[in-house]
Amino acid sequence: MAVTPAILCLNRAGEATAHRIAKLLNAPVHGRRDRVDEADILFANALDHARTLFAAGTPIIGVCASGILIRAVAPLLADKTTEPPVLSVSDDGAVVVPLLGGHRGANRLAAQLAQDLNSVAAITTAGDVALGVALDEPPAGWVLVNPDRAKDAMAQLLSGGGASLSGEDHEKAIWLNGLPKGDAVEIICSTAPQASDKALIFTPQRVTLGLGCARNCDPAEMLDLVDSTLREANLSPAAIKAIYTLDLKADEPAMHAVAARLGLPVRVFEAGELEALTPRLANPSDVVFAEVGCHGVAEAAALAGGETDATLIVPKRKTRNATISLAMSSEPITQLRGRARGKLSIIGIGPGQHSWRTPEASKLVQEAEELVGYGLYIDLLGPLAYGKTRSDFPLGGEEDRCRYALEKAGEGRNVALICSGDAGIYAMGALVFELLDRDASEHGVTEAARRVEVVSTPGVSALQGAAARAGAPLGHDFCAISLSDLLTPREDIVKRLRAAAEGDFVIAFYNPVSKRRRTLLAEARDILLEHRPADTPVMLASSLGRPEEHIRYRELSALEVDEVDMLTVVLVGSSHSRLAQLGEGPRMYTPRGYARKIDGDLA
Repeated sequence: MAVTPAILCLNRAGEATAHRIAKLLNAPVHGRRDRVDEADILFANALDHARTLFAAGTPIIGVCASGILIRAVAPLLADKTTEPPVLSVSDDGAVVVPLLGGHRGANRLAAQLAQDLNSVAAITTAGDVALGVALDEPPAGWVLVNPDRAKDAMAQLLSGGGASLSGEDHEKAIWLNGLPKGDAVEIICSTAPQASDKALIFTPQRVTLGLGCARNCDPAEMLDLVDSTLREANLSPAAIKAIYTLDLKADEPAMHAVAARLGLPVRVFEAGELEALTPRLANPSDVVFAEVGCHGVAEAAALAGGETDATLIVPKRKTRNATISLAMSSEPITQLRGRARGKLSIIGIGPGQHSWRTPEASKLVQEAEELVGYGLYIDLLGPLAYGKTRSDFPLGGEEDRCRYALEKAGEGRNVALICSGDAGIYAMGALVFELLDRDASEHGVTEAARRVEVVSTPGVSALQGAAARAGAPLGHDFCAISLSDLLTPREDIVKRLRAAAEGDFVIAFYNPVSKRRRTLLAEARDILLEHRPADTPVMLASSLGRPEEHIRYRELSALEVDEVDMLTVVLVGSSHSRLAQLGEGPRMYTPRGYARKIDGDLA
């Protein structure tokens, strides 16, 4: 379990136990506000807090009743193969109960805590209880090739059957030594491909795959090279720990096509690290050294990724644009060497409240090493920001913020750029890609920053949040216009206003006013009044999704600049938009025309 768990404490009765567990695991204590005396993070609502952590993939150890955790995460349960471990511990630490993720680390963690706390681990998973082993959770360095077979195999063993081990690596599978002997279940431990439909197949990850290529190598060329090399070497893809290469090749599409095909991570080394392995290379090359600073990429990378006793089992093979080499270690490889390719996640967190933040966004935040953004937005992440390096930037200086995030990712770090709303809508997303697209002469970013992986995840935009609170004002054609003239000439804004007014679009105004800019919203109102009725509904939505949220409606002719600020989204209806007066208050909608169509059909 690589992710540090969160220790939840709900009252003073369990506080001593929570801090004891936290010390054992070097993990933070999350305490209920006004119910505990000391905690690293305080929260107000246990159910919401646990749900936020679970959605992000954070393991949870709750010093509380099991039912509290069950009720918290129940709405999110979907796939047991991806959910994080959830454990409950009694206030006195006497009982540890793995509730979820038994074969994703919860059982192992429960056993560890029970030993350290001198308590009882209430493990109910059949295999762990009866056999002391979980067939679908092999130790680090091993892969279960056919996990769909594990359930039946475990059932046969629990029914009194025994297991037979074979394959050239079966003696290395020491965690299976306690299984009863017999012929009911055949277990094969091998690095070679296996064709058996009945056997349970475990493969030790003893192989490291080194790759090199010319710039923009055709992915199909490299995929064919990898497939043919593995086939001729009689190696299962499951035997490969990772794909290793030179850091200059970190962004090659061919590398990542192979990684996607094999389901493996890509790890990189600097030229100096690979050059140190030159005496062990079978095919050192002065030409390669002159080009990239080391005498071999594929062979050296394969050796660098393995254990110290790794040897080349496939010296460099090459096609026109790609090279490959394979090395094998004597024992299964448990640690990834080298470093990951840098990653920048551009994350829209919505308006801030956790229930409007997507699970994907929460997971990317949880995985990140460093958070970059406007300080208020990072604060809105609550417990997900705890313990992470954070680089707070003030409002303004957006290019500096994006550049910093890219350059940090270029150092091999996993960085999250935090934006409110949706990062691709009037936020940092476009600027990140603009920086990556610039030449060095245009004040672009470094070559290392250009090689990072960039991912974007959607967020609930102010436009969507306002529309949902209103009812359905975006039920027909709409547009968004920013009234900020810092980056867009004022004449361009006015031109777009006139076009949107003439087109009768519902309009969402972003950045409607600022301290120094007070006239454009009034000008926009006057332009719109030339094309739509004075009583056209306008929604003003301030601080959406936050405790101070404030929603109100006005007629277009009565829209006043002074009641709008930078935290307000202004939604102006089209000539067809309406306010429906309902029991809970007015709701704004723009009909799509279904009723007219039905009336026409009936006529």
